[in-house]
Amino acid sequence: MSSASSTPPWNVQRLPRADGSIFLVTGGNAGIGYFVAEQLSQAGATVVLGSRDPGKAEVAMGSIRARVAGARVRSVRLDLADLGSLRTAVESLNVERLDAVVHNAGVALDDPPRRETEDGHELMFGTNHLGHFALTKWLMPLLSAAPAARVVTTGSFAAKSERLDLDDLQSWNDFQPKRTYGRSKLAQMYFGLELDRRLRAVGSTVTSAVVHPGGALDSLTPSRPPVHVRSIGARLSAAPAALLVQGKHAGAWPAVRAVLDPAVHGGQLWGPRVFGLRGEPRHEPIWNHLADTSVAAQLWDASCDLTGVDPGTILG
Repeated sequence: MSSASSTPPWNVQRLPRADGSIFLVTGGNAGIGYFVAEQLSQAGATVVLGSRDPGKAEVAMGSIRARVAGARVRSVRLDLADLGSLRTAVESLNVERLDAVVHNAGVALDDPPRRETEDGHELMFGTNHLGHFALTKWLMPLLSAAPAARVVTTGSFAAKSERLDLDDLQSWNDFQPKRTYGRSKLAQMYFGLELDRRLRAVGSTVTSAVVHPGGALDSLTPSRPPVHVRSIGARLSAAPAALLVQGKHAGAWPAVRAVLDPAVHGGQLWGPRVFGLRGEPRHEPIWNHLADTSVAAQLWDASCDLTGVDPGTILG
């Protein structure tokens, strides 16, 4: 890639070419992940959709191919709630290198009761954070084989108002679905920043950046039948909200920029320009609580213990 000084201003409608690059998008069959995959396909990259549902992945790939001429898109079965399956999933990628992974997949529960993953972890924390943490360990050899690979972790604006309880990461004592979800996304964001610090410490060519989509609503998202269908009624009723938030197609923009833009560097946070809720992506200051490296280091150690990942192997 050329230097940031010689590149034109970023334009979400005119993405730089990424022919020959290989990108993995977890949860790429729906929501923001689908639009990340669609937009990266428009840039000419080979895009792999990581999905726990092969049928939904097929539908998503059909939609991308219908909209992007010559799209190079395929899928791999990926279940972040089953840590024991991740090594096999990575092996099934059948690639020699990976130029970027977008850690996008996530689970959100609206109501109790508390649920658990295959490994006995609280479902949202276990899937959204621990699953991606462990996946990174298995992906690192492929990322290290690329000239300058990127790990892009998708957090949430909801995490801005949350704080981790390091003594109750599994929400045994305080399970409130929205809070637990926000904390799981906050844990992801801590991980993405701590990962970059550790990669820099060992001189890795891999970088890690963190993004968030702002406010991204289905009702403001353009239709991609049958992946997503927006009724006329939903569009009209959501019109006032467009002053403050946006659709999931726009929520994908920070992640896409973090993958493609040479001006994006490891250890950065990117989100929507307008109040962090809508608009084109911009580099924003690290939130005060995310800058706490002590919390990040303690979370890293706890994540190694909970996933069984050897601290000496996750960086490749």
